[in-house]
Amino acid sequence: MTHGIQKLTIEGFKSIRKLDDFQLRSLNVLIGANGAGKSNFVGFFRMLRELIEQRLQLAVQIEGGADSCLYLGPKITRRIAAKLEFGRNGYEFELVPTANNRLIFAREVALFDGDYGKTGDFFGSGHAEAKLKDHKDDPDKPGRGYGIAHHVYQAVSRWTVYHFHDTSTSAGVRRQGAINDNEVFRPNADNLAAFLFRLSTGSPFAYSRIRDVVRLAAPFFDDFKLRPVHDNSGLIQLEWLQRDSDYPFQAHQLSDGTLRFICMATALLQPSPPATLLFEEPELGLHPYALNLLAGLFRKAATASQLIVSTQSVPLLNEFAPEDVIVVDRERGESVFRRLDSAQLSEWLEDYSLGELWEKNVLGGRPRGEEAPVIREG
Repeated sequence: MTHGIQKLTIEGFKSIRKLDDFQLRSLNVLIGANGAGKSNFVGFFRMLRELIEQRLQLAVQIEGGADSCLYLGPKITRRIAAKLEFGRNGYEFELVPTANNRLIFAREVALFDGDYGKTGDFFGSGHAEAKLKDHKDDPDKPGRGYGIAHHVYQAVSRWTVYHFHDTSTSAGVRRQGAINDNEVFRPNADNLAAFLFRLSTGSPFAYSRIRDVVRLAAPFFDDFKLRPVHDNSGLIQLEWLQRDSDYPFQAHQLSDGTLRFICMATALLQPSPPATLLFEEPELGLHPYALNLLAGLFRKAATASQLIVSTQSVPLLNEFAPEDVIVVDRERGESVFRRLDSAQLSEWLEDYSLGELWEKNVLGGRPRGEEAPVIREG
């Protein structure tokens, strides 16, 4: 698993007071009640992406300022700190609030755990935007290629949070887009048609796998019809064919659930996926059979990449092993994360599925005060 995250520390971010050296596996499925902190965990990675691309100040203002990002506000929390370990590299930073409700760097470090101990590139303090990107092309030593910052940036910049909830008529995935916007699959799938168009010619095996799994989820579906817009060869829009018909349908004639499944299949079966992929509530609008297919795609993708999935779906949870599952609870106002253990659940699992145990509140991750249902005879 190249550049997947082995250990993660987050302090002071929203509902996450302290998550210390938490170990991540190739497949990580987050479950928990509404408000437990699953979205804040995924949101940390959204902020991380904006941070290393030097858009931190914009992201913070969109969130409502630094006060909205700090655990219980600036009177309780004086900093946001994070440490990520992946492969032999690492990235650490500390952010502190300013009087005008911004966040600035108190510390930023790119790390390498070499044969002779740990070393790092220290980027100082007081800057408003990350300096990692500025140093990504710095040489290590003359004649030895790139330095630490390069390898850290190349890894972290590819971790992607996919979010396909917006499939409205105005969503980019249903509209025309630039045909050359096809190098990477965008987090909101705005360039789905352009990306599939490139795969159809440049990576036909990956394209065929995507098409075939969509056929399983939607039996009426035959193939995509990918071509430039007739009066503007620089644009493309998603079109598709139905079985036993040569009439080209457009994206607005796909259901929301089918379109979301197409997006997820594309993300999971792309030929060069990110080292870490995150999905938030991917079950939205999917048929139970499509959920089974999706779980299989998750398990297969986790053999090559790292997956982090937050879900509220009992049927989807049933498809995973206990060690894949992280239960998120809200205790005394903070998010607490706990990975399940098969040995501790062995007797329960003889009679119940994981989803049933979650519904019965055996696993935790249910609303506070919710009790297991009482079964009465007669």
